[in-house]
Amino acid sequence: SMSKNADLIITGKVTQQKSSWNENQTRIYTQATIQVEEYLKGSNNSGSVIVSYPGGEVGDVGELYSHMPRFEDNEEVLVFLKKDYKNTGYKVFNGEAGKINVIIDPKTGEKVTASNVQINSIKAQIKSYIND
Repeated sequence: SMSKNADLIITGKVTQQKSSWNENQTRIYTQATIQVEEYLKGSNNSGSVIVSYPGGEVGDVGELYSHMPRFEDNEEVLVFLKKDYKNTGYKVFNGEAGKINVIIDPKTGEKVTASNVQINSIKAQIKSYIND
């Protein structure tokens, strides 16, 4: 259902983040820029995608939301995204489940998830589902 309902599925690396207050200064949101390595579903005709998520730090105020994915600079990810109709970017689909961290297996040099599933295997499953 994640592959079916996401508007965009990408792999890439977080290159930049910027946190700011909303209009009413009641909530902090962060915009993470992800340099796209591969579009698995959809495309935005750009080499990068901006993903907004609640939380972050502005000055000496920080907000943290449970069950919401957070991004780190230079982190490699596979993310399921939904168009954010409030702004021009995207938001992670299905909370924490919509973001998969990608790491390098020190033994094999392959890209894997934290639970040691090969990213190429996940990408093949997603592409297979989308093409059916």
